[in-house]
Amino acid sequence: MASFLYRIGMGSARRPFAVLLAWVLILGGVVGAMLSLQRPMTNEFELPDSEFAQVLDDLGKQIPEIAGGTGTVVLHSKDGFTTEQRAAIDKTMADWRSLPHVTGTVDPFETQQVLDQGSKALAKGERELIDGRKQYEDGAYQLNQLRWLISEGEQDIARLTRNDPDNETLPFRIDGQAELETMLADGERKLDRAQTKLAEGQEAYTNGATLSGLGDGVRLVSKDGSTALVQVRFDASMQEISPDDLALVPDAGQQLTKAGVDVDYGQELVFDTKVGGIGEIVGIAVAAVVLFIMLGSFVMAGLPLAIAFTGVGVSLIGAMALTHWLSIQQMAPVLGAMLGLAVGIDYALFIVNRHRRQLGDVVRAGTPVTREEVRHSVALATGTAGTAVVVAGATVVIALAALLVSGIPTLVQMGVLAAATVTVTVLVALTLTPALLSLAGGRAAPRATKKTMKQHHDGWPEKWVDLVTRRAPAAIVAVVLVMGALALPALSLRLGLPDGGSESPSSTAFRAYERVAKAFGPGANGPILVSADVESPIAAPDLIAEQVRVGEALAAVDGVRDVLPIGVSEDRLTMAFQVVSEEGPSAQTTVSLVDELRGSVTDKLAAQGVDVGVTGQTVANIEVSERLAEALPLYVALVIGLSLVLLTIVFRSVLIPILATAGFLLSVMASFGVIVAVYQWGWLGGVFDVHNPGAVFSFMPTLLIGILFGLAMDYQMFLVSGMRESYVHGQSARAAVRSGFASGARVVAAAALIMVAVFSGFVFSHLTMARPIGLALAVGVLLDAFLIRMTLTPAVMSLLGDKVWWIPQWLDRALPHLDVEGSALVDKQRPKPRVVPAREDVLV
Repeated sequence: MASFLYRIGMGSARRPFAVLLAWVLILGGVVGAMLSLQRPMTNEFELPDSEFAQVLDDLGKQIPEIAGGTGTVVLHSKDGFTTEQRAAIDKTMADWRSLPHVTGTVDPFETQQVLDQGSKALAKGERELIDGRKQYEDGAYQLNQLRWLISEGEQDIARLTRNDPDNETLPFRIDGQAELETMLADGERKLDRAQTKLAEGQEAYTNGATLSGLGDGVRLVSKDGSTALVQVRFDASMQEISPDDLALVPDAGQQLTKAGVDVDYGQELVFDTKVGGIGEIVGIAVAAVVLFIMLGSFVMAGLPLAIAFTGVGVSLIGAMALTHWLSIQQMAPVLGAMLGLAVGIDYALFIVNRHRRQLGDVVRAGTPVTREEVRHSVALATGTAGTAVVVAGATVVIALAALLVSGIPTLVQMGVLAAATVTVTVLVALTLTPALLSLAGGRAAPRATKKTMKQHHDGWPEKWVDLVTRRAPAAIVAVVLVMGALALPALSLRLGLPDGGSESPSSTAFRAYERVAKAFGPGANGPILVSADVESPIAAPDLIAEQVRVGEALAAVDGVRDVLPIGVSEDRLTMAFQVVSEEGPSAQTTVSLVDELRGSVTDKLAAQGVDVGVTGQTVANIEVSERLAEALPLYVALVIGLSLVLLTIVFRSVLIPILATAGFLLSVMASFGVIVAVYQWGWLGGVFDVHNPGAVFSFMPTLLIGILFGLAMDYQMFLVSGMRESYVHGQSARAAVRSGFASGARVVAAAALIMVAVFSGFVFSHLTMARPIGLALAVGVLLDAFLIRMTLTPAVMSLLGDKVWWIPQWLDRALPHLDVEGSALVDKQRPKPRVVPAREDVLV
């Protein structure tokens, strides 16, 4: 591979303008394709065979009016809504109803009036029930009086019949007695009917009161009349609708602001898919400063940036063109940009640094730096450092491609796009870097070597590795303790998807979330939808009783604040309920609530002939997080297995791969701990703009493991390969650790700082999902590079000595051999010596 890369480097160095033109044409082609084919990205998190999606589909078929997505618009007027403002709201809702995909709007004022009238009707029913009971009691009293009269009359007739049978009044008494008995029988029948009606009324009132009490807290207009919720209903889920179509809702709502109404939109209606912001720009600027300090030249510092921007530009612009055929999740290009910029700068830096070292050697030897010497040095750097770049890039690509095992399309898409970005970036680094270095000519030579011979002195790498190896046990203990302490919060890791409360405080989504929470309770930001299917149609008179039966079972769950029936299918086989939790959608109590609804409550009602389904955005977020957590162990096992195999092949050692993998796991756990402390517990929330701590972005652990694995193996390769090279060439194991570390530490430290700078730029991204990933990667790279690779690794290797390079002979013979440093190439490829170079050919 080294010889092949040498030829690529030489070809690019000899034809730099052709290579440059080729990449310009490629970039221009993808830009043209993007402008012609680009379509909006999506915020959908697809989950095959998901329970929540199946329940929602079934419910939509049974009760079409609640199918599709719902967007929330929060209206606020400090002193209540005026007549003019109500008119503006009515006009705006009419405009919304005319938009594409909108099936209707729910008028908060009319709906609230209906809810209030229901309470009034219930109060009126209670009064009528009291009046009816009083009338029943009066009727019963009157019948008792009539029974007493009949009893007295029977006694009189009996006495007369016995004592005075010929009394002329006796017939009249008997006739009167018969009339009274007829009146009594008629009265008793009427009283029985009244009793039945009263019992039915009592039952209806009790069920109505119970049902009303279950959903008593549900409102669309706040009690003080200052806040109202408009629900905009769509014909498809919110994730399926184009962002351009969703953007029409805020556009049409601008007239409300003119009417003096504060209007904010829920997270589902507004999301930004743009890549890049002030944080990312600052991160790249810091990377440029590190490059300038490392390379000492604006030209050389700009070269790795040009490589990174070219690779990322071709990849992401090409991905935007593919949106014509594919639905690309909004986080996918952000991840691609994050990783592409970091590895693009680093990979170019490795090649540039190797080329500069070689030119420095030429100058120190007193040999003129000719164009041919520059081309040879460029090709040699591409063949040696480029080989390491290919292996490192392949490691990252394989780790990202392994996301296929998750079976989650969104995660696979993120991994594939990021892997494609890294692949393109490697290709750019291997072709465009040699071309640009050839054009730079002798200016690439280190300034310190152009005028004087460089005097050897120990720099910080030599001093650091000497300290670490002399006090190896202390260094090992210190690193393990620090990493362990940082990892402790990871024991409390809780996964979820961000809601409006995670957005920036200046965003409309956050204001909408906060106003809803304040006026209607946190749970109103993510109501849960529950379906209840029965075996046979419910009789109309029994419908309320059935709703009460199911509603009470739902309301009995801890954490439920309100249960409101929201629909019944035409065949009365399906009932739908809205469940509002006491806390927000991402709260742990809400997660437990959903688990109980899908568990014990479902089982209990199933025994009673009711099939319960649970869905809604809150449930979807929870199920996505659970599926990601289930897929994580298999992915971790695959990544660790890959790490062990790859490093065993590269370093011909059994212990080096184990050490590298153990260090990687320490870095990952420490990164998890920092993320939990910041984003879940809220530590340093003011620094990282975390104003509403909650669950950690559920995609973060899987993505962090894949990306950090690739980057950690990069640093392991660039550092330890130098140690192995020194060991193979005859140095003792401990001396090889020192010399190998000294030769690679500077460039690895610079590369790590560059990656930290780039990743840190995403910590303050406008996309809240990118923030924890950016911080996790920045912390992970910082800890892995400086504590694991540059402290723990040399300390352990120094203690183990020759044992660290042990490998069974049968395994050594079985494994393929990779010349990562291209040592064979260094001996074989030399430019033909020129005794007297032409004046115009001498560059330095």
